[in-house]
Amino acid sequence: MARRCAITGKGALVGNNVSHANNRTKRRFLPNLRTIRVTLEDGTTRRIKVAASTLRTMKKQSK
Repeated sequence: MARRCAITGKGALVGNNVSHANNRTKRRFLPNLRTIRVTLEDGTTRRIKVAASTLRTMKKQSK
């Protein structure tokens, strides 16, 4: 399964590791994914991967 948020679609970004000597090598910035259980309308539950920032926004909007 891809490292992607099921709600917002956030995925991995690409950047550089920069050493003290300013050497640059490629690296990936992965999203902070959490697995949560979601109850659907028909009563079944599913596990989805959601970014932690998305969870935070969802909690903020539910207040």
